[in-house]
Amino acid sequence: MASKRAAFSEMSESCESCQHETPHSVSVELKTESADAENAEFSREPYRVSECTVCGETETRRMNNA
Repeated sequence: MASKRAAFSEMSESCESCQHETPHSVSVELKTESADAENAEFSREPYRVSECTVCGETETRRMNNA
Protein backbone atom coordinates (compact mmCIF):
# COMPACT_ATOMS: atom_id res chain seq x y z
CA MET A 1 0.00 0.00 0.00
CA ALA A 2 1.34 3.44 -0.90
CA SER A 3 0.57 6.75 0.75
CA LYS A 4 -0.30 9.89 -1.15
CA ARG A 5 2.54 11.38 -3.11
CA ALA A 6 4.76 13.50 -0.90
CA ALA A 7 6.61 15.41 -3.61
CA PHE A 8 6.05 16.12 -7.28
CA SER A 9 8.03 17.70 -10.07
CA GLU A 10 8.58 17.30 -13.80
CA MET A 11 12.07 16.64 -15.15
CA SER A 12 13.71 15.52 -18.36
CA GLU A 13 15.08 11.97 -18.07
CA SER A 14 16.15 9.15 -20.35
CA CYS A 15 13.27 6.80 -21.21
CA GLU A 16 14.12 3.21 -22.15
CA SER A 17 10.80 2.81 -23.97
CA CYS A 18 11.09 6.03 -26.04
CA GLN A 19 14.88 5.66 -26.48
CA HIS A 20 15.60 9.37 -25.77
CA GLU A 21 15.22 12.18 -23.21
CA THR A 22 11.56 12.94 -22.45
CA PRO A 23 9.66 14.85 -19.75
CA HIS A 24 8.93 12.70 -16.68
CA SER A 25 6.65 13.22 -13.70
CA VAL A 26 8.73 12.37 -10.63
CA SER A 27 7.38 11.77 -7.13
CA VAL A 28 8.21 10.05 -3.84
CA GLU A 29 5.84 7.48 -2.34
CA LEU A 30 5.94 5.69 1.00
CA LYS A 31 5.19 1.99 0.52
CA THR A 32 4.51 -0.56 3.23
CA GLU A 33 6.70 -3.61 2.67
CA SER A 34 5.41 -5.85 5.47
CA ALA A 35 2.36 -8.05 4.91
CA ASP A 36 1.97 -8.34 8.70
CA ALA A 37 -0.51 -5.65 9.78
CA GLU A 38 0.92 -5.61 13.31
CA ASN A 39 4.34 -4.33 12.14
CA ALA A 40 3.25 -2.45 9.01
CA GLU A 41 3.88 0.96 10.59
CA PHE A 42 7.58 0.09 10.91
CA SER A 43 8.05 -1.17 7.36
CA ARG A 44 7.32 1.95 5.29
CA GLU A 45 10.08 2.83 2.84
CA PRO A 46 10.46 5.73 0.37
CA TYR A 47 10.30 4.92 -3.35
CA ARG A 48 11.13 7.25 -6.25
CA VAL A 49 8.48 6.95 -8.96
CA SER A 50 9.25 8.33 -12.43
CA GLU A 51 6.60 8.28 -15.19
CA CYS A 52 7.30 9.26 -18.79
CA THR A 53 4.72 11.84 -19.87
CA VAL A 54 5.11 10.77 -23.51
CA CYS A 55 4.61 6.97 -23.39
CA GLY A 56 3.46 6.38 -19.78
CA GLU A 57 6.34 4.01 -18.89
CA THR A 58 6.79 3.98 -15.08
CA GLU A 59 9.95 3.18 -13.12
CA THR A 60 9.89 2.63 -9.35
CA ARG A 61 13.10 2.55 -7.34
CA ARG A 62 13.56 2.02 -3.59
CA MET A 63 15.50 4.97 -2.18
CA ASN A 64 16.70 3.35 1.05
CA ASN A 65 18.63 0.12 0.49
CA ALA A 66 19.28 -0.56 4.19
